Amino acid sequence: MTDTANRPFVVIPCLNEERAIADVLRGVLAHCRDVIVVDDGSADRTPEIVATLPVTLIRHPGRRGKGDALRTGFREALRRGCSGVLTMDGDGQHDAADIPRLLEAARVWPHAVVIGARMLGRECQPAARRRANDFASWGISWGCGKPVVDAQSGQRWYPRAAVERVDLPAQDFVFETALLITAARELGMLIVSVPIETRYHPGARSSHFRPVRDVVRITWYTIRRVAHYGHIVASYRASHGVPPLIHDPDGLLLAPSARPAARGA
Repeated sequence: MTDTANRPFVVIPCLNEERAIADVLRGVLAHCRDVIVVDDGSADRTPEIVATLPVTLIRHPGRRGKGDALRTGFREALRRGCSGVLTMDGDGQHDAADIPRLLEAARVWPHAVVIGARMLGRECQPAARRRANDFASWGISWGCGKPVVDAQSGQRWYPRAAVERVDLPAQDFVFETALLITAARELGMLIVSVPIETRYHPGARSSHFRPVRDVVRITWYTIRRVAHYGHIVASYRASHGVPPLIHDPDGLLLAPSARPAARGA
């Protein structure tokens, strides 16, 4: 029987990331040996670049969306005996140097989804995207019944029990929301935030996330889940009336005005 006690995998879905993917993967490989890249039908050199590095590459013949790319990676990680999965985007928005801090938080909070929350340097984020993310976090917190600082961050640690919910019926960017709500509501998992930098690079390719379209889809999904679980007022109070769990042992949140009230390690 495969030992799943301590075997983290990194899963990276990507689409047309030829400019960034090599540097992303070199950074990740410095911290984790089990890396799965799911190419979601790229039309550029992304798969050729990935194939030169010591990672597992799985290719979709055509674009199926981020949700299906994550599913493919999760299934492979489960098949290979993962203890959990850390997800990252392939565009360079996430810093692989944050991986040890997320994994450390996962050790401190073993029954938690750990989110790399973009709490540092938020002024770097385009205003429209920041407003959309804040609105999504407000609503998804309600759906989870727990406060979520950055519900749209793609840098997350999922314990194996959450990864096993791979077949949730949700597509594209909604899948990450569905998994977060399910982990909180049905698995009783905590949601812990680790502060990371907000990273946007001039000249980078435009995001595959569409703030209006995708926020509408995520919002509609979340509304239906809030109604499904019931206790609507109690859920709102539980998600907005208590501070979020923030794991920041290094004290990166030094500016009081930028630091939500927090509890935890």
